[in-house]
Amino acid sequence: MAQQSPWLVRARVVNIDTANKFDTSSALATDSVDVSNKTIPEVDISYFFTPNLAAELILTYPQKHDVSLNGIDIGTLKHLPPTLLLQYHFMPEAQFSPYVGAGLNYTRVSQVDLLEGAATLEKNSYGLALQAGVDFKLDKNWSLNLDVKKVQIRSDLSLTGNGTKLGTVKIDPWLVGVGVGYRF
Repeated sequence: MAQQSPWLVRARVVNIDTANKFDTSSALATDSVDVSNKTIPEVDISYFFTPNLAAELILTYPQKHDVSLNGIDIGTLKHLPPTLLLQYHFMPEAQFSPYVGAGLNYTRVSQVDLLEGAATLEKNSYGLALQAGVDFKLDKNWSLNLDVKKVQIRSDLSLTGNGTKLGTVKIDPWLVGVGVGYRF
């Protein structure tokens, strides 16, 4: 029997559930900045170093979110959050194969349009990412996948003119996904 390829590609539908926390020491301390939840497509590419140990790169296209302040629409932003995780697969040969992962997230915030240009967000966010999931093997190549991730995404909110920091928006979403995988 031929050895299985180290490459696995998955396509998922993922629900982004944002934490929407706003840390500040300014007069806005009672205000609430919210970034909208949404459902997105996601693709990941995994490489297995051993049957149990893999690296996973998670990709999507820039996602546009609505932003509100105390329930009032104040604009939009886009973010692109590639994430790299190191995974441990507990039972890689079993039909029901659970795994956990931990790694790093880099998010690029772009096309920020808040308060008609009066406020902006920091462009780069670096954070931790945690993951748990399971693959249900349909045959030697195809599998169904269920995956849950917690990703740290934070950006400083500042006034555009003078750069005064108003606080830190903590998007920190939970990502719940379902999809299919193909092992080459």
